[in-house]
Amino acid sequence: MSLSVQARILIVARDDSLAGPLAEGLDRLGWRTITARGRFAAVTAITDLQIEGAIIDLRGVGEEALGLARRLKAACAPRRLPVIAIGDPDPILETYGFDVTLAAPLHPAQAAMRLETLVRTAVAEEEFELRTETFAEFGRKLDAPENDVSPYRVLAIGEPAPQFLALNNALLRNGADVVGAFTAYTAFDYLHERIFDAVVLWAGDNPQEALSIAAGLRRNTRLYHTPALLYMRKETYVTVTEAFHRGLSDVASPETPESETARRIVELARSYRRQMAVRQALDQARTSGLMDAATGLFTRDLFAAHLGRLAQASKLRNRALSVCVLKVAEKPELKAARAGGWLDRAVPQIGSMIGRLVRVEDTAARLGPEVFALALPNTPGGNGRLAGERIAAVIGCTAFEAGEGQAPFVVEFDLGVAPVTSAENAGRALEEAAAHAQGLKAS
Repeated sequence: MSLSVQARILIVARDDSLAGPLAEGLDRLGWRTITARGRFAAVTAITDLQIEGAIIDLRGVGEEALGLARRLKAACAPRRLPVIAIGDPDPILETYGFDVTLAAPLHPAQAAMRLETLVRTAVAEEEFELRTETFAEFGRKLDAPENDVSPYRVLAIGEPAPQFLALNNALLRNGADVVGAFTAYTAFDYLHERIFDAVVLWAGDNPQEALSIAAGLRRNTRLYHTPALLYMRKETYVTVTEAFHRGLSDVASPETPESETARRIVELARSYRRQMAVRQALDQARTSGLMDAATGLFTRDLFAAHLGRLAQASKLRNRALSVCVLKVAEKPELKAARAGGWLDRAVPQIGSMIGRLVRVEDTAARLGPEVFALALPNTPGGNGRLAGERIAAVIGCTAFEAGEGQAPFVVEFDLGVAPVTSAENAGRALEEAAAHAQGLKAS
């Protein structure tokens, strides 16, 4: 596609045999792309645009492809740039700076899912660096993400067909620790009892059961991010497009060599383990002793210090940043709940819900008795409003106790959002969002 300031993803390819359909599909899914034919055009795009991720066709770019990932990351610094390679999965590619390798042809829906995960992980890693500095300012240390070197834990779900058993053996040869489950019930027992880095689903004669298990993973908040590969017969009526839109991370068939499929599963597991390590490192904030005691959110002072640091970093990294203020609405129905202290009793639960509903890279704070704020990195103002409205809608469906003999009450929010364009206007943006919250109600 032509040069566009809205481009989010850079595709590097010599020709359009793979890049053309991929770019077209990603554009339709909201991941606007720009294609570069070589190193110089790619570096120029990275330097000039707010590129969030890059995809490199290894077979199409030639020998310079191996050094291109690190070159693009350096051109993008200090903004972290995830780089996907299209080619045969190979552990050596990680040493060249590629975050993940996906086999060709790369389906746009598959690419979009991986980009979503990789970009969020990159933003979360940036957030951890900033949060470490903020907490050090307040006398607390956050430990770096742990590097778990134990074998990848893979759950293989399905009937013991010869092809499936061959794949399990290939996974074992690649150093994975494989647990087999022949039924969905056994599989979910394992998933609730243990932590797995990846799941493999054998479609066999009943692909709908495999898709149902995948859907169950995506409905579970704890298992939502666990990658799942569908291993299906080539002649099945389930299309690849349907599989990806059902939440599968990758699709392979018995016609694909077991060794290649095993490498793809290990690649999924490696990426997932890195993502979880960053999430756990960020979660240390909850037990730092600096958070608001009632809600577990950032205090007003801690949030102010961190917002200033976020604003400075967003300018430096050329990333969007917005703030959202959520204020409990002044409703006549809440008069009795306020007078009886029941709203005060509900605030810890409300704050806890806000903390669980934000993304791991977001910062949620309690600014006042009934006022909350969100700092949303890599989020333009329009998307910031959507995030606030989503949180308000979920909490608005919750009934809170109002005392014996009294009907439970619900809470609505007045909501305001403002972009943060510089460190100097961070406080002003927060004041603007709070002012907007006086007149704009989340719906």
